[in-house]
Amino acid sequence: MAQRAARTTTWVGLLRAVNVGGRNKAPMATVRSAVEAMGATAVRTYLQSGNVVFTAPGDEPAVTASLATALSGALGFEVGVTVRSAAELATVLASNPLATDGRDAAKLAVTFLAAAPAAGVVAPGVHDVAGEEYALVGRALFLYARDGFGRSKLTTLLSERRLGVAGTSRNWRTVGALVDLTAG
Repeated sequence: MAQRAARTTTWVGLLRAVNVGGRNKAPMATVRSAVEAMGATAVRTYLQSGNVVFTAPGDEPAVTASLATALSGALGFEVGVTVRSAAELATVLASNPLATDGRDAAKLAVTFLAAAPAAGVVAPGVHDVAGEEYALVGRALFLYARDGFGRSKLTTLLSERRLGVAGTSRNWRTVGALVDLTAG
């Protein structure tokens, strides 16, 4: 009886706390090589932003563990990663309740959470805090910082410590670019 080939999925790996220079340096060429070495195919990175798109078999927990191990080994330091399928990332892009007409995309971001926060930590719906807004949809925490993220009060209000779950944020343009990258 012939063995069935494992189903592959296109994944987006979102690296946490890596830099293109200085401490925790993660050159994208090294990232690509590490991801290829774990057996992934169609590996590509987006700019020098700590984002990698690839195709690999397995479910999200297995792919996340493999990616973290491969990157930590190649880079020489522990790398936190969050992984989303291309389909889930496209859903995030389409479901942002804060991305309304006329809003500056530079003031929109999403934090990809490792898991949904415990019930009651963030109430459902869109919340306004002094003209800034946030909304939790599954494992995506959408943010709108009217005056930019450098001055935002949301980063403290919605910290990992308060949410009780790790996350990594990306600006809205990067999310769109990553969705485009998964298509080809």
